[in-house]
Amino acid sequence: MNIEFLQKYAMTGIWETEDLRSYKTDLLLMAQQEQKKFKPLKKEMYSGNKIQIIDFFSGAGGTSLGFAAVNDIIPIFDFLGGCDINKFSAESYAHNFDTPVINRDIIELAEDKEELIKVLDTIGYDKMKPTILIGCAPCQGFTSHRKKHWNEEDDHRNNLVNVFADIVSFIQPIAFVMENVPEFLSNRYWKYFYAAKNRYEQEGYIVKENIYNAASFGVPQERFRSVVIGMKKEFILPEGYLEPKNYKTVREAIGALKPVAAGVVDPSDPMHKSAAHKKSTIAVLKQVPHDGGNRPAGVGPACLDRTKGFSDTYGRLYWDRPSITITHYARNPASGRYTHPEQDRGLTAREAALLQSFPIGFEFLGKSDDVYRQIGEAVPPLFSAGIAIDMLIEILSVEPTKQQLKEGPQSIEKPVSSSYSSVIAGIKTKRKEELYG
Repeated sequence: MNIEFLQKYAMTGIWETEDLRSYKTDLLLMAQQEQKKFKPLKKEMYSGNKIQIIDFFSGAGGTSLGFAAVNDIIPIFDFLGGCDINKFSAESYAHNFDTPVINRDIIELAEDKEELIKVLDTIGYDKMKPTILIGCAPCQGFTSHRKKHWNEEDDHRNNLVNVFADIVSFIQPIAFVMENVPEFLSNRYWKYFYAAKNRYEQEGYIVKENIYNAASFGVPQERFRSVVIGMKKEFILPEGYLEPKNYKTVREAIGALKPVAAGVVDPSDPMHKSAAHKKSTIAVLKQVPHDGGNRPAGVGPACLDRTKGFSDTYGRLYWDRPSITITHYARNPASGRYTHPEQDRGLTAREAALLQSFPIGFEFLGKSDDVYRQIGEAVPPLFSAGIAIDMLIEILSVEPTKQQLKEGPQSIEKPVSSSYSSVIAGIKTKRKEELYG
């Protein structure tokens, strides 16, 4: 692979004369290796690069971290800032990317263009330079866990998708990306997505969407997510590079960490500390078999035996399988299969971050609860590196041929099952039978 050619070609700004798609997988593997070395950036490391990055609903910066990994190979992205309504998330982003803190509500910015212009001026936005917008809106309104509320008044967070469309319409980036839970593309929420998609198409964008398992991009975690990408040219969607038998495992992610008791911090790593569980919780965990074991019947709160759907509660992770989806509840064994494979405790913040594929050098600001929330709500950086590489190569390359479009990942053109969590459960069950018997 001719990296020097790619670097020079990208730096010219004269793109769409070459087909670079054959480089995608090799570049992704290189970017993911570089990502592991991450340390908080300094502005001078990327300032002036060709393509501006603005991250709305940025969280701590999981998606931007994928684009930062690309810079280690092809220095092309200039990070202007990450906007988040949560103070600690906005501060973590600014700390790691050396950008201004933008602790703002995107709804207010979308409704008041003068305020949006002020923010853009503050972060050094140049309307003459190509820009990529990231807009991974909070997913709680779409999640399958809210199915019992689906006949109630719509969650206001659902409308954030169209709020982001307002920002896209105003800035007119060369490309944008949105990530959310699979239910975002379900029957129940298709109207929100479709309204936004129609608007994007009226603005001249080609919009494509698909559902991915982050594990196929090297994340040591089963995390199904919808990804929506829009460009003002024809393009091919990202594609994972790992088959299920080669998915990264819990052991590969956290197996080398020092053992720590519940509530005790590793002196060499302040993030390697779990919650200080109650004695009753520890007593339950001691009775759960190691390496993927479930809570025995009759152990723990009696209500768990009377109600279906709690089979993972107090369960342990398997060493040699990917983790379940990491959420901000990962510290609490009573919230799911979040118990360490061998140690009698929930996951430490470091373990949760590694299972989300955050590099050790990434620094989270805030108290313990804030850190777990930032980790659980993030887009896994190894996954976002795959998205970033794909978007860059598609931007740089000539438009794909009809044959390439036919052979590449296909966009979802009709809503998926509203109970996509049941679909995922079926996928996992079938794979478990195939791989583990």
